[in-house]
Amino acid sequence: MSVAEGSVRGVLAANLKRVRTQRGLSLSELSRRSKIGKATLSQLESGTGNPTIETVFSLSRVLEVPISDLVDQRPSAGVTVIRATDVEVLSGKGVDLRPLRRIESGGSVLEIYDQQVRASCTQESLGHIGSEHTVVQIGRLGVQVGGREVELGPGDYVGFDAAMPHSYTALDGPVRSVLLLHYQAEQRLHPTGPGLDACCPGVPARPPLQDTAPS
Repeated sequence: MSVAEGSVRGVLAANLKRVRTQRGLSLSELSRRSKIGKATLSQLESGTGNPTIETVFSLSRVLEVPISDLVDQRPSAGVTVIRATDVEVLSGKGVDLRPLRRIESGGSVLEIYDQQVRASCTQESLGHIGSEHTVVQIGRLGVQVGGREVELGPGDYVGFDAAMPHSYTALDGPVRSVLLLHYQAEQRLHPTGPGLDACCPGVPARPPLQDTAPS
């Protein structure tokens, strides 16, 4: 089965194998740490698997790399135009993500996603490296971070330490938003070792959820 070079599956296949090799991890060890089946990982590295948001975020958390280190293909220099219809969707239990752009500056990385939470659905995350920022465009979004809940409407923003468990819920029909993931230089490419068993070693102390809920 051939895999399109620029597809999410094709890019993930190449990047996952590269990062895993840099870490000195076997498929069996990565499977143990990520709790993803070895057969599934083998399919992902060969480009024949069907990656979900949950799988990619789990690998990002265990390997301690930004999401875009796994699913992004570096854009060419100059003006970058990305058409919504040309971007392959990465789906999870409740969310559809379209990766739009990765920006590197001063050792840090910013990832930009078009995010849609499906009607009456919830997308949960155990946490991952970096900070997370969401601006709602359409709909009502329920956000839960570390046991605290806020409700956002169009134009509202929320930001938090992504290492904390969090979830997004579409409260009234589908929700369209812009998702930004930001990684500091010290949060990237940590050395291999026992620390990989932890959620996010080296991440600064977790700040409280910013109170931007509408009154």
